[in-house]
Amino acid sequence: MNGPLDGIVVLDLTRVLSGPHATMMLADLGARVIKVEQPGTGDETRQWGPPFATAPGREDVDPGVSTYFLSCNRNKESITLDLKSEEGKETLVRLIRHADVLAENFRTGVLDRLGFSFERMHEINPALVILSISGFGHDGPEGGRPGYDAIVQGEAGIMSVTGPAPDQPTKMGLSICDILAGVNGAYGIVAALYERTRTGRGRVVRTSLLASVVGAHAYQATRWTVAGEVPQAMGNDHPSIAPYGSYRCADGLIQVGVANQGLWRRFAPVVAIDPDDPRFTTGADRSRNRGELGVLIEKALATETREHWLARLAEAGVPAGAIRSIDEVYEWDQTRSQGLVVDVEHPQLGRIELPGPSLRFEGAPPREHTAPPTLGQHTDDVLAWLDEVD
Repeated sequence: MNGPLDGIVVLDLTRVLSGPHATMMLADLGARVIKVEQPGTGDETRQWGPPFATAPGREDVDPGVSTYFLSCNRNKESITLDLKSEEGKETLVRLIRHADVLAENFRTGVLDRLGFSFERMHEINPALVILSISGFGHDGPEGGRPGYDAIVQGEAGIMSVTGPAPDQPTKMGLSICDILAGVNGAYGIVAALYERTRTGRGRVVRTSLLASVVGAHAYQATRWTVAGEVPQAMGNDHPSIAPYGSYRCADGLIQVGVANQGLWRRFAPVVAIDPDDPRFTTGADRSRNRGELGVLIEKALATETREHWLARLAEAGVPAGAIRSIDEVYEWDQTRSQGLVVDVEHPQLGRIELPGPSLRFEGAPPREHTAPPTLGQHTDDVLAWLDEVD
């Protein structure tokens, strides 16, 4: 698989979403990712559903293929190893010896009990970069505590600033803690691989769902740490900018982002508001009087359709957009033009479409992607490779 990480071998001992997302990002960049799975069951997300997918005419297959698993395991190989058996442990030692990266998101201490502490892995291969993802961090007063995305969304403050009102904390519709941890993990691995070019040694890279969310708080964090203000959920409004959010037209909602004074002076006349109205003259004025401002905006927008207002706002150079459903996003020409939908040939399902990678490299031709593997699909191939390189 050609790419910036061509030649890098990654052992993927992760499961569920955070770790698999990190290793999928490396696979997208050209690394060879070998997913090590438990015989018989594999990554538990193989059983997560519905929905499960079946090939046309094979709807009798029970239960089919988990669409959850398909979302985060493209461009990988799968090998099954029983890490509690001597044979499985011996094979893992061989894999570690020839790998550049090992990624894991086991509960703290699991690998130690299996005989694969980080110290031992570095004895086997001093150049190995190890990524360890945890829920709340590997140390500290709650180190080693298990963390699923929904739990961390509550603990890390996301739910307190999401939802229609402060008394209705709401979980995001995406597994954002897992995804952020995966992105941070991949970022840490690439940095450690670069460092290895100078030192010749690998190191342990750690991140957690908690750390990844707190690191993404941005202005919501400094509202508290600097200004002493506790952020609260306020629906689709922005705490520091107005108008910036959702507004109702005759046939539904649109999003509008008036983030500076120049945009305000272009936007106000479109919705029949005097830009010099003293209630709304500055950004701070508009934020303080956002309720009155929203009423006036929706009074104007109620007279026409979303399509009408999106055209008017585009003509005025004001950022605005529709609120699309997931199916509309994947049917959108702009999504497809960015390589965000890829075709792969799955051994059970045939030709399917998957969400594509977020990065493109100028001058590089579009790459061919491979489908997420079936359980143990590449065991024989990987063992044959080990026989060649040992």
